[in-house]
Amino acid sequence: MYLRKIDGPRAVTLPDGRMLTRADLPARDTGRWVASRKARLLLGIASGLISRERAIADYGLSEEELASWERLAARHGCKGLRAISIQKYRQP
Repeated sequence: MYLRKIDGPRAVTLPDGRMLTRADLPARDTGRWVASRKARLLLGIASGLISRERAIADYGLSEEELASWERLAARHGCKGLRAISIQKYRQP
């Protein structure tokens, strides 16, 4: 069996004991970002499974977009990442 060489780990163990692998991350051609996919990508970045720069390059995100997701997730959790909650969570 051949394993493609990648940068970083293939799997990480989260603090609650669950395993997060590269297969658990959203597909690279994701066009519709729902809250659960955003949260999964942020979890991968926070756990060291994928670097921030690699996520930006692979998923075609901007620095500002990813930073806003991180801010909203830190303040409001997964509910803050929902697009329908823009008025509720993104007011200054």
